[in-house]
Amino acid sequence: MLEALLFAAAEPLSVNDLASRLPAGVDIAAGLAALQTRYATRGVHLVEVAGCWRFQTAGDLAFLMTREREEPRRLSRAGQETLAIVAYHQPVTRAEIEAIRGVQASRGTLDVLLEVGFVRPRGRRRTPGRPVTYVTTDAFLEHFGLASLTDLPGAAEMKAAGLLDLDLPPDFAVPDPSAATPDDDPLDDEAPTEFHTDYLGPEAPEA
Repeated sequence: MLEALLFAAAEPLSVNDLASRLPAGVDIAAGLAALQTRYATRGVHLVEVAGCWRFQTAGDLAFLMTREREEPRRLSRAGQETLAIVAYHQPVTRAEIEAIRGVQASRGTLDVLLEVGFVRPRGRRRTPGRPVTYVTTDAFLEHFGLASLTDLPGAAEMKAAGLLDLDLPPDFAVPDPSAATPDDDPLDDEAPTEFHTDYLGPEAPEA
């Protein structure tokens, strides 16, 4: 009777719960001990949890109940726009991304692209402030099935897919990322990736 009650219970049962359903005078403690012994070498064990009793899977068989699966991460709209800008305008700085999008870029948006490996820092632009430039990676090409950046869709393909307005200015052209090669200085691994500090000289010793 104890076995039937515990097997059918939706949640752990206390001794009082069991006693309320069993005939008077039943030795519940002895019955629970007997069940524990009987199930000690089986696929399920009788265990006490917070003063209540329940059947649960044996600890050494828990791996059978685990199913691993990959959860695809979807880029936000901001992430997709930022990735497209980097792909077509690379190498590009954060400020240039913001200017093209018309909104301030969230630090987290670019961080996500860096984390998934679609974008990487390339160098520092030879302009005031020495901003970091970003380019796409081989992982970006592999994910989207591109042999090279020249395989990115052009204006005609994007129009056909409905991704560009048909009333674009006649002189509009989709940038060719493979032709964009502005001079960048290599990144200094010891320098911060976002800020450049100019030092005026060593600090003078105190008098």
